[in-house]
Amino acid sequence: MSFSLPPSAARRSLPAAFGGGAVIGALGGLIGLGGAEFRLPLLIGLFRFAALEAVILNKATSLVVVATALPFRMGTVPLGEVAAQWPVILNLLAGSLLGAWLGAGWATRLRSESLHRVIAGLLVVIAAVLLLGHDATAGAAPVTGTAQFVAGVAAGFGIGVVASIMGVAGGELLIPTLVLLFGADVKLAGSLSLAVSLPTMLVGFARYSRDGSFSVLGRNRLFLLVMAAGSVVGAFIGGRLLGVVPGAVLLPALAVILLVSAVKVWRHGAHRS
Repeated sequence: MSFSLPPSAARRSLPAAFGGGAVIGALGGLIGLGGAEFRLPLLIGLFRFAALEAVILNKATSLVVVATALPFRMGTVPLGEVAAQWPVILNLLAGSLLGAWLGAGWATRLRSESLHRVIAGLLVVIAAVLLLGHDATAGAAPVTGTAQFVAGVAAGFGIGVVASIMGVAGGELLIPTLVLLFGADVKLAGSLSLAVSLPTMLVGFARYSRDGSFSVLGRNRLFLLVMAAGSVVGAFIGGRLLGVVPGAVLLPALAVILLVSAVKVWRHGAHRS
């Protein structure tokens, strides 16, 4: 008697989870990010998770990747240099923590079709930021004092909302904000973004834990661990290849991937409704 896996189990096989995580991690590593913005469409499209389940799995995987990336960057940007920028970190956290909590709450209340559409729209926004904001260069901060603080809180709030709704770390939005609003060097901005992302993600994660869909982590524990391992390996490889592929070719190609993913996620939501 032959035995075959059900379609959902076949799609969610462990080799596919590791391979998918590795490819996505490498894509993110090539541009200095964790790759969660590419992982989310994969979880929805290839692995057939419901939108909210995919967001929660993406959030959990992103937590592992971000926590791993922090010590990796210590050799490039010392901890003391990051800690010296605590006013900037607290400024952004003042908005991002609230945004993360509210964003997760909104995501749990949206109908599946609506959440698919919100995710598709945010993928388009991130594609635009990838093209327009990734090559931002450090300079003098455009505003200082109270105006900078207010702008930082507002930016942090928006980033926290986006990060929670998509289950991402938010580095694709944090790094341009740190460079353009606070005049941070791009290497320092990468580490500062992790320092802001980790507590922001934990707050969003805590909010999601109150929803019934959070049980997806228990049902797919091994899948999650294998995909996270693949993502970490891929991010490491991508980081080593950073600069090998010209940005003029890489960034438009990745933006196109996000735009195609946005269309597929939108259609997937319409198909499930």
